[in-house]
Amino acid sequence: MINRITIDAYQVGLVFENRKLVNVLKEGKHWIFGDKKVIIHEMNFPFQTQYELNILLENEDLAAMLKVVEVSDTEIVLQFANGNFTTVLTAGRYAFWKGIVKNEFVKADLSKIDITENIAVTLLENAKVRPFVRKFMVASNDKALLFVNGTFTTELKSGTHYFWNNAITIDVKTVDMRQQQVEISGQELLTKDKARLRINFFVRYQVVDILKALVDNKDFEKQLYVLMQLALRAFVGGLTLDELLSKKDTIASDILAEVTAKISNLGLVISDAGIRDVILPGDMKEIMNQVLVAEKKEQANSIMRREETASTRSLLNTAKLMEENEMLWKLKEMEYVEKIADKIGEITISGGGNVITQLKEIFVK
Repeated sequence: MINRITIDAYQVGLVFENRKLVNVLKEGKHWIFGDKKVIIHEMNFPFQTQYELNILLENEDLAAMLKVVEVSDTEIVLQFANGNFTTVLTAGRYAFWKGIVKNEFVKADLSKIDITENIAVTLLENAKVRPFVRKFMVASNDKALLFVNGTFTTELKSGTHYFWNNAITIDVKTVDMRQQQVEISGQELLTKDKARLRINFFVRYQVVDILKALVDNKDFEKQLYVLMQLALRAFVGGLTLDELLSKKDTIASDILAEVTAKISNLGLVISDAGIRDVILPGDMKEIMNQVLVAEKKEQANSIMRREETASTRSLLNTAKLMEENEMLWKLKEMEYVEKIADKIGEITISGGGNVITQLKEIFVK
């Protein structure tokens, strides 16, 4: 049997006899003698075949025309054709024709977590590469710690961080480094004199040591809450109600002075704290109101008594002066005559006498 085969440009013909590669045909016209099978491959596509690649590569002519890429189980290979990313090659053996398409390959080791290969960030976001990558974002106001298999390894700065996706466990714990506030609300407490009340307390804090906060301590926010709760309970329990109300504005600084060292061990610093509300039960509120009313009444009575005493003293001084000075007495008489005259609508006098004398007889006896 004789067959004539034409191999066009950018084609390669593989001649098989009894499933064995016996010849490689390049561009041109060829005569095939005997019972042989010819498979034509396009050189602008990756080399694919149904035969075992290792056996085919035993042919030196074919091996010289192919670029072979081997990918192990813990690797991937990024393929670039003419400088553009094409695909991701997973575990296996691949062959590409040389000379037609400029193929480049970047091999990545997935057995580690750090991406040390020269791969652009935009490529890590590609849909074909994304399944092989783990992505963590750290906000500009945050700091983060990287834990590998449960062990702290390094501190991460703000930004986007990429790691290879494999069986190694990765955990990124972040902390907001801005000033924050915790509310300790509705704390039912007993004062030293057994007065029951509720207090709303607040604390403003900031994380200054992320290692202490996350590595040396667990749930530092809960610890801060409990720490301030116990300190508040102990402090209030040592004061009477009157003392508590009188020290309301300074009680926060007194409490913080007691717990500063413990707060520092949490990696925190307190900028401000204080009592927001002191809430008394209904009966206690009524009693306090009665006490307040009684105090205000007493203050009012005291003021009235002082005013009465001052008025009496003023009258006494005036009387002494009038007794010693006749002119002052006459002036005082005239003052009262004027006041009386203001109240009288009409005064009738006879025309036969002196007017001044008649007025004097009316008002001055």
